[in-house]
Amino acid sequence: MKRYVTAAAVALLIGATSALGPSSAHADTAPASPGPLPSGSSAPPVHVDPHAPGLKLMPGATLATPKVLDIKTVVEDSNGAERRSDTPADVTFSLQSEVLFDKDSATLSPDAQSRVKAIADEINRQNAKSVQVFGFTDNLGSHDHGVELSKQRAEAVYTLLAQDLTADGGIQFDVRGYAEDFPIADNSTEDGRRKNRRVQITFPKARS
Repeated sequence: MKRYVTAAAVALLIGATSALGPSSAHADTAPASPGPLPSGSSAPPVHVDPHAPGLKLMPGATLATPKVLDIKTVVEDSNGAERRSDTPADVTFSLQSEVLFDKDSATLSPDAQSRVKAIADEINRQNAKSVQVFGFTDNLGSHDHGVELSKQRAEAVYTLLAQDLTADGGIQFDVRGYAEDFPIADNSTEDGRRKNRRVQITFPKARS
């Protein structure tokens, strides 16, 4: 499968200003964040001079503690049907629904098995003990229908994924359906809606 980097690895130094002055479970309820947030580091890589003439602060404002956001790389296949995002802490695979299911269906297509097995192989290599499987839809149709369909699709991927996992002692799964919540593209275009119709699989990396 041809792959290319769509976003270079980025490390951002954040020097936020205080503008206002000094100052083994399987869950499918209770909405949660669709993935771990970057952890960040409190140690700045460079010194920031708060008195530099080019740095404009409001009277009485100060620089917040600098931190470095996690480096994140994103790689997707040539048609955008599969995307992999890596941070130092975790890996996220995002598969467009069209490559896994027929329209408005939660029955996995023949092509889905090889794609999901490849993700299971990566989970085994990372020896991950927890896996999130989240389903998403576009904003067409009712929210209730989207919640049910995205949940059923996440369950279908979870069932296939679990068959190929070999972790001793079991893996804790978190399987949820979010409907049109947490879009990654503009729902006003078909291209954006296609990207939003997806199943997202996230798991931690092995600690070196």
